[in-house]
Amino acid sequence: MFEFCANPDQIEGLTWLTCYLTTGKHMSFYASFGTVLLLLAVTAPTALLFGFFGASAARSHIAPLRWLGKGYTAIVRGVPDIAFFLFFVIALDQAFEYVRHKTLCSDWTEPVRQGNDFVVCAAAKLPLSTSPQWVHETYGFILAVLTFAIVFGAFAANVLYGGMRAVPHAQLQTGEAYGMTQRQVFWRILMPQMWVYALPGLSNLWMILIKATPLLFLLGVEDIVYWARELGGSKSSAFSYPHPDWRIYYFLGLLVFYLAMTKISEIVFEKLMDRLNLGQATTGGKSLAGGSA
Repeated sequence: MFEFCANPDQIEGLTWLTCYLTTGKHMSFYASFGTVLLLLAVTAPTALLFGFFGASAARSHIAPLRWLGKGYTAIVRGVPDIAFFLFFVIALDQAFEYVRHKTLCSDWTEPVRQGNDFVVCAAAKLPLSTSPQWVHETYGFILAVLTFAIVFGAFAANVLYGGMRAVPHAQLQTGEAYGMTQRQVFWRILMPQMWVYALPGLSNLWMILIKATPLLFLLGVEDIVYWARELGGSKSSAFSYPHPDWRIYYFLGLLVFYLAMTKISEIVFEKLMDRLNLGQATTGGKSLAGGSA
């Protein structure tokens, strides 16, 4: 990166460390922190959306919708995360390619399943072999987001369902007595109060989501865990910057990063909880009212 880094063998001390920490691989390592933050920023609302539809379906008066909502939460929550991540990404990728294969290659006569191989025409591949590298990385990231959202959406659905059931039923009946439709009761009474009961569970789920981001490594995304292991491993003289095993230092850096994320999240959720409790007939709301008095 710097001109004085042209010959790593001829530098030492702080200059050597400066050059070492500004190599192209280290820049990718620093960028991978942004990848993790982007995953959290996209996955959290997407999983919440999945959870909202799952919880709404689970309390529906229509039996098939109710079965679908409860089945979604039961199946996903019952499968170990690592097994679901390893299986679902492959299944989702093959499903996309199969649909494209049937659409774009209708003249294909060979079976798609050939023993243990899944074979589709070249035009159906996702992404295409001629696509630039950023397309491959973006496609892998999208698959990861969908997988994370479906898994954590099932847990969010269970939390939201519990939050909806915790709202006093008498308040819903009062709304109906005043002539509100079921939709108005849902959006004007149930939804505003449901968050007070659901937020503690959602905050725990957010913490688990933060801790689950290293699973990106299993999905083929070059995340911070991948680069920490890659850069921290011992490098012989065959490399430009040889060094012993430094993985402990890289993973200590990840430890600080995750602890900082956890602390910031705790502060944000605490302030959000106080805001939601304000004016509510809950223990937290009464405590805030007493404190303000």
